[in-house]
Amino acid sequence: MFKALVVEKDAESGKTSAAVREIGLEDLPEGEVTVAVEYSTLNYKDGLCIGPGGGLVRTYPHVPGIDFAGTVERSEDARYKPGDKVVLTGWRVGEAHWGGYAQKARVKADWLVPLPEGLDTRAAMAVGTAGFTAMLAVMALEDHGVSPAKGPVLVTGAAGGVGSVATAVLAHLGYEVAAVTGRPEQEDYLRGLGAARIVPRAELAETVKRPLESESWAGCVDAVGGAMLARVLGQISYGGSVAAVGLAGGAQLPATVIPFLLRGVNLLGIDSVMQPFDNRLRAWRRVARDLPMDKLDAMVVPATLEDLPQLGADILEGQVKGRVVVDMAG
Repeated sequence: MFKALVVEKDAESGKTSAAVREIGLEDLPEGEVTVAVEYSTLNYKDGLCIGPGGGLVRTYPHVPGIDFAGTVERSEDARYKPGDKVVLTGWRVGEAHWGGYAQKARVKADWLVPLPEGLDTRAAMAVGTAGFTAMLAVMALEDHGVSPAKGPVLVTGAAGGVGSVATAVLAHLGYEVAAVTGRPEQEDYLRGLGAARIVPRAELAETVKRPLESESWAGCVDAVGGAMLARVLGQISYGGSVAAVGLAGGAQLPATVIPFLLRGVNLLGIDSVMQPFDNRLRAWRRVARDLPMDKLDAMVVPATLEDLPQLGADILEGQVKGRVVVDMAG
């Protein structure tokens, strides 16, 4: 028997609840590889799945946790053997399939990635889905010609999980990073990650009638979407790019096509869920190389399974800073 955070739904009321309880190997779903989970983390999707209503969950009981890192215990796939260190993000694990909020997980071999040299399982979850997504965004900007020589790069939602990693990586690569936040108390934290400039959220929170403004940013990693993304598009320099990774500010985009037609701006959609294996491996290797470990440590908020119901509520309210790392032994 081992511990897991299990979300259950009351048949009469329809209400859901999440609590830590004991389950067994026979409870786990089918899969080729069984992993002893050492660490997981907390993402916005996890908050939705833990919270009232169950969010993205379709069947109950359910174990959330959209990512995890640990050691292979048993494998029916030749690519993995007992003792291998692995990391998993995406593939709707934690949503449609039981996830990482348990001391053991059983998954398809195709969903795993070998942990690259330079990262242990704790560091991998300090990165997690949020950091993996941030690296995909940075890689997309690079692939479309954004470089430190082109000018400053904006990071919206900079104190969150994606934004924190994006800020640290971009600064490490030599970019001048402008970090957007609505929480003035996070300025020291963001400057510690390498932000050269802090942009109050209020400066970008409203759309303007002009479709184009001054060319201010060579690129942007945007975790907010909505009106802020529309505003940022009008401030991107000629030929620049925006990597869109989130919708904390809403799914609607009240923008015009003018930035795309007159400035050749690129809007790059970043999906971390269904990324092919080769690009996953490329991103994790870049994380190991280009994310300063001291900056990563500064982002970490330690937690246990028992802390997750409250933390799930907190992340939905925008009250979580940096990267929550859940220790399964805790």
